[in-house]
Amino acid sequence: MAATTPQGSVRQRNVGGSSKKNKDGISAASSDVELDKFIKAARTPASTAGSEYDYKIVGVIITSLAFLTRFWGISHPNEVVFDEVHFGKFASYYLQKTYFFDVHPPFGKLLFAFMGWLVGYDGHFHFENIGDSYIANKVPYVAFRSLPAILGALTVSVVYLIMWESGYSLPACIVAAGLILLDNAHIGQTRLILLDATLVFAMACSLLCYIKFYKLRHEPFSRKWWKWLIFTGFALSCDMSTKYVGLFAFITIGSAVAIDLWELLDIKRPGGALSLPDFSKHFAARAFGLILMPFLFYLFWFQVHFSILTRSGPGDDFMTPEFQETLSDNVMLSNAITINYYDSITLKHKETKAYLHSHAERYPLRYDDGRVSSQGQQVTGYPFNDTNNYWQILPVQVDQKVDHPVKNHELVRLRHLVTDTYLLSHDVASPYYPTNQEFTTVPQADAYGDRAADTLFEIRIENGKPNQEFKTISSHFKLIHNPSKVAMWTHTTPLPDWGHKQQEINGNKQIAPSSNVWLIEDIPSIPADHPRRAKPEKKVKTLPFLRKWFELQRSMFWHNNQLTSSHPYASLPFQWPFLLRGVSFWTQNDTRQQIYFLGNPIGWWIASSVLAIYAGIVLADQFSLRRGIDALDHRSRSRLYNSTGFFFLAWATHYFPFYVMGRQLFLHHYLPAHLASTLVTGALVEFIFSADSTDLELAHQAAKSGKKGFAIKRHVTARERFAGQSMMGAWIATFVILALAFAGWYFFLPLTYGYPGLTVEQVVRRKWLGYDLHFAK
Repeated sequence: MAATTPQGSVRQRNVGGSSKKNKDGISAASSDVELDKFIKAARTPASTAGSEYDYKIVGVIITSLAFLTRFWGISHPNEVVFDEVHFGKFASYYLQKTYFFDVHPPFGKLLFAFMGWLVGYDGHFHFENIGDSYIANKVPYVAFRSLPAILGALTVSVVYLIMWESGYSLPACIVAAGLILLDNAHIGQTRLILLDATLVFAMACSLLCYIKFYKLRHEPFSRKWWKWLIFTGFALSCDMSTKYVGLFAFITIGSAVAIDLWELLDIKRPGGALSLPDFSKHFAARAFGLILMPFLFYLFWFQVHFSILTRSGPGDDFMTPEFQETLSDNVMLSNAITINYYDSITLKHKETKAYLHSHAERYPLRYDDGRVSSQGQQVTGYPFNDTNNYWQILPVQVDQKVDHPVKNHELVRLRHLVTDTYLLSHDVASPYYPTNQEFTTVPQADAYGDRAADTLFEIRIENGKPNQEFKTISSHFKLIHNPSKVAMWTHTTPLPDWGHKQQEINGNKQIAPSSNVWLIEDIPSIPADHPRRAKPEKKVKTLPFLRKWFELQRSMFWHNNQLTSSHPYASLPFQWPFLLRGVSFWTQNDTRQQIYFLGNPIGWWIASSVLAIYAGIVLADQFSLRRGIDALDHRSRSRLYNSTGFFFLAWATHYFPFYVMGRQLFLHHYLPAHLASTLVTGALVEFIFSADSTDLELAHQAAKSGKKGFAIKRHVTARERFAGQSMMGAWIATFVILALAFAGWYFFLPLTYGYPGLTVEQVVRRKWLGYDLHFAK
């Protein structure tokens, strides 16, 4: 399934002669004559579909305009804009070899770091705040912004090449590329230090490479066939290695490959049946080029990522202690202290950074929902350092030696020093979670008397080994209540006033989640000059690559799924095709300038309307066929379903999956789908406003009837398909669409480029659908 089969006329088929006809309606006497006409027509330059020279000239012009629109005023503003605070910072971390954590794969960020390295930047600026000056901090920000600008400009060229390689006429190519060229969203996203330019470019390249691969289907296993198969896999890998939504391109190409393989399996296929061994070779080649190779490239970027980031940094806290110990200058290597029984410790929740805390106040008798508590002493999570965070770790056997280290899986008691009570959990519902157990404390008499069992907790170190020593900072652990087997857990929802708005601590019956993990931050009972606090130099450890990769993958996926909080500029998928809202990137009150991320409304509405038109045409064609009406010739239908259908599939696979995502979503997530919608638009302009030469259909029918020499296996160009036909309708439609798109682009240009500044009245005129634009005071 790909954009390779030439289109025919949109008119009803009614070609015949007065002589005797075969079963397909082709005159036997005129078949050879018609074939000669087709061959001559293919060589006739009468069609306004465009010669190859015309395609090249227009391609150069469009590419030049793409670079102009992306680079114009790229140095403005000369301060940090929107998510440049993240991706510029990551480039600096790479250049300083400092470990960081991000939910996106490394490829796009590595490109920014490479650009910084090329211009001699040392990574001294960390992009802390939106509005920070690049000039004052001597940051080569234009070089950084040039990378996405180059990729964004080349994306326009790739869109043009996709249409050209798919055999579309020059007007169709211009429409598709023009809608990307004049789109404010694509321009705005490719002028800043952001990842989406890399993502969209890789996605477009994957479509182009697959189309070129599919066009070689009659030359399987040739050098060119292998070349474009590998290029397709590489483009897919770059797409996925930039953001995980790049997996949608795998769905697009994978669906097309599945259909292609299904057709190869057909024993009645036009090229002759394939033997099962030959089919297995086709399957294995595609699996190698489109699954194994992309995965190996994907792993390669992580290997580069790990090789560069060798120093401890802000990403340490997201990783396990074992991982952190592979980084130089890591606090785990220098500050970890073995914990002994009878030490006073502070327990810190890894995820929320809250300390295990207790105070004399008690739980209320009844909660707001009517449930009853134990009225025991409150145990809470507190975000600040305080003496009420101090707990003494005690052995089960009271005769245990003082200097004996605590070890993995051992049972302990925790004594709250300020109130001289012992941590306990029991079968009483917690304040907020009826299914979770309450945590409280009890006096010593109860802790070593009737309630002794309920005060026992197991130290369960994450990925720990038997008899492994329990250490501060480096030993991430779960505190498991021994009788009930619940894990101590907290969350960020504050308790009511009776709990001083502190965090609830309860017993979680689900032990597996990483949100149950705690660490020991310090041992306050050890003086600063005590020998146990000595910091001998320790050797940096190593871990196998795949173990580091698996750990990072788990952490990336988990944190990506946690991006569910509300955002003032978040939007929903149903809003994107209609461009119902944008995103404010940057504002400057003094000059009344602002950058507001928004597509070209006219271009987006045209493309979205054409998607509906395409669906309507397909449904109408299917309905007509069910009623015995064949309104399209073979080539028109083949191109409508295969080529345009491939583009429509790309749009659908890059759009509909967002409906099942629970994370924050923004308008930029629609950019790959929007690119696919422009391809559909260009294809539909040709389908509606032009007609193929009837000679092609005559040749097809002759080949179908079994006549030798009539089969057209090679790719037929638009010039051959429209030989002798007028393209005036398509050119008029192209001019109208691009004129409207240009008007929309120019009108919203100040919001895309950030200048000139707009008055209140000018801003109001641009609030077409109530866009939340900024009004300068």
